[in-house]
Amino acid sequence: MSNESQSKYDLRLVHVMKTSAAIFAEKGYHSTSIRDISRATGMSLSGLYYYFASKEELLFLIQDYCFSTVTSDCKRLIAGVDDPALKLKLLVENHLNYFVKNMNEMKVLSHEANSITGDWFKKVNSKKRQYVDLVKNLLGEIARSQGVKGLDLRVAAFSLFGMMNWIYNWYDSRKDVDVSGLARNITRIFLSGFLGEALVEAEKTGRESHLERPVSVWQQ
Repeated sequence: MSNESQSKYDLRLVHVMKTSAAIFAEKGYHSTSIRDISRATGMSLSGLYYYFASKEELLFLIQDYCFSTVTSDCKRLIAGVDDPALKLKLLVENHLNYFVKNMNEMKVLSHEANSITGDWFKKVNSKKRQYVDLVKNLLGEIARSQGVKGLDLRVAAFSLFGMMNWIYNWYDSRKDVDVSGLARNITRIFLSGFLGEALVEAEKTGRESHLERPVSVWQQ
C-alpha cells in the first residue's frame, strides 16, 4: 500500500471511529447497529467491514486509538522536562486538551470500558495500565521531591483521573475557562488541595471517625 493510500485509509478510519463514537455516546454501544453507523458515515456495510470485522472490533479500535494517542502525545511533551510538577501540568493539559476536543470518545471510554472482551480487552487494558503507571510514577517523583509520605499512589492516580474524566458531564467551553485554564485549576486543586493548609488543621482536630455506627443505617 502506497503512503498516499495508507493516508487515505487512516483518515477514513478516523472518520468512521469519530462518527461511531458520537453515536455510541448518544445511543449507547449495545443499542447502536452497524446500519446506524453506515447511515451516519455515508458508507456501505461492505465499505465499513473493510476496516473492521465486527462492532466490537470497532469499539476496540476507538478505545485503542484514544489511549495510544493521549499516551504518546504525553510522553512527547514531558520528554526532557526535569521538574515533576511541570510534567504533571503538561500531562493534565494534554489529557484535557485531547478529550475536550473528543468528548464523545471520553464518554465512550468511561461507559463502554467493559463492552469489549478477549484479546481486545487485554490489549486496551495493557495500554490503560501503561498510562496509569506513567501517572503513578510521576506522582511518586512529586512526592519524593516534596518529602511527602504515606500517600497511596494508586489512589492518588485514579483520583486525578476521576477529576479529569468527569468533565464530559459539566464542562462547557462557551462559559467555562479555556482548556489551559481548566488544566491549571485541576492541577492546582489536585496538588494543593482545595482547602490548602486549612485541611491540615482540620485533620489535626478531627482524627476520630464519625462513620462507625453500632447500628444499621436503616434503623430509625
